[in-house]
Amino acid sequence: MTTPKHYRVAILGSGFGGLGMAAQLVRAGETDFAVFEKADSVGGVWRDNTYPGAACDTQAHVYCYTFFPHLRVSKMFAGQDEMLGYQQQLRDAFGLERHMHYGAEIVEARWVEEEAHWFLRLRNGEEYTADFFIPAWGQLNSPKVPEWEGRERFRGIQFHSAEWRHDVDLKGKKVISIGSAASAVQYVPFVAEDAERLEVFQRSANYILPREQIEFTEEQLDTFEQHPETFEASRRAIHELREAGFERTRSNTSGQAEGAQEAIDYLHSVIEDPELRAKLTPAYEFGCKRILRTSAYYPTFLRENVSLVTDGISHFTERGIVTADGVEHEADVIIYGTGFHSQNFQGDLRIVGREGVTLAERWGEEDAEAYVGLSVDGFPNMFLMYGPNTNLNHNSVVTMLEIQQAYVIDALRKTAGIEGASVEVRRDRLDAFNEALQDEMRGSAYSSDCSSWYKNSKGKVVNNWSGTVEEYRDLAGSFEFEDYVVRSTAAVPA
Repeated sequence: MTTPKHYRVAILGSGFGGLGMAAQLVRAGETDFAVFEKADSVGGVWRDNTYPGAACDTQAHVYCYTFFPHLRVSKMFAGQDEMLGYQQQLRDAFGLERHMHYGAEIVEARWVEEEAHWFLRLRNGEEYTADFFIPAWGQLNSPKVPEWEGRERFRGIQFHSAEWRHDVDLKGKKVISIGSAASAVQYVPFVAEDAERLEVFQRSANYILPREQIEFTEEQLDTFEQHPETFEASRRAIHELREAGFERTRSNTSGQAEGAQEAIDYLHSVIEDPELRAKLTPAYEFGCKRILRTSAYYPTFLRENVSLVTDGISHFTERGIVTADGVEHEADVIIYGTGFHSQNFQGDLRIVGREGVTLAERWGEEDAEAYVGLSVDGFPNMFLMYGPNTNLNHNSVVTMLEIQQAYVIDALRKTAGIEGASVEVRRDRLDAFNEALQDEMRGSAYSSDCSSWYKNSKGKVVNNWSGTVEEYRDLAGSFEFEDYVVRSTAAVPA
């Protein structure tokens, strides 16, 4: 029987979180690690989401790692191609290719107590072990399409925005786009240019702010590259501005009122028709859902071939969709901008911790929680990247990832001298952290009365962090033994 290959660290996923973690290991002098990626290339969501207009709605100068600044990014709100390119550059700069396992989907991760390591089984049957397991699966990687009645009867073409059919020519087609959130507001303007008719189905309106794009000149890019401190100054200024903007996500604050008014003023500056304005005006608290940035979405509804549908969907037919008012909307193509299974963090992966308890059992269907978003009791030597309650609505998630990666490096360094070390977060520490976090959430717009992917069906916010990035840094700035139960396979002297 062949002994599985062993690594000190096994990383699941090669998106921003996984690649950044791998690069941080290299920076710390750790070379005994592997990155397991189910696809055939790196990139995560920026590899998968190739729909027209796909771009980052966070400024590029903060949507990169401080240890690897994106010095020659061409514009402030960068497109999918540059976001993917940055990750490829990160891979190459830190020599990560030799650590990559492509086509390597982990389907089972099981903690082996007596060996103090993780056993990993891949879909192709390969097996590995690792002292530490770092899932970096993200929160927006599993496309969701609601199960409307008769959807399978539709005879036209249908696909999710994250699985864009580039082989489908939309020129002259009758197109229905379902959804009006982050992805839809980016691809809808491009679809409108080709479609004979485009109907945008909206469940609820979103708060939208204009995207004030900046395209850098070659001279500016040369300056950033030759004098990185100028780039860092820009990054720091944007970070501080966005940190100050967190106040907009707190209920009943002047900042929140200011943000809402800014969004409404922008809507009114573009859309003059009062009926259309009313349909595009959100009927919930500013910040409850993701605040969107685009300057192309509202003008799309000024086109003669575009209309907004706000009646609910009753059922699908062979020719299209019947709405609640009984009207049948015919289509050649239906595009789903309907989001992701954002709270099913582990997907189909079966993770088994101490005493045979699975992560699915520990969390239940929709109650994911982790100490500072990183550690779960009963699952030693496992650290999550972009785990529960680490998403943001006001600043760059990449900054959060960098804090998490530094925490893991600190844990690896501090346990390096312990033979057969296993570190498991104390349940009382996790409970106290989560209680304080949820208490803080009660004053947040995230907990207010709207349907959003931040919350579970009971209204508990399981995706978003409750404070600023710097407040998170204060809590997750270092690995502390007092927060963990530390065990060793070596005999403990009396």
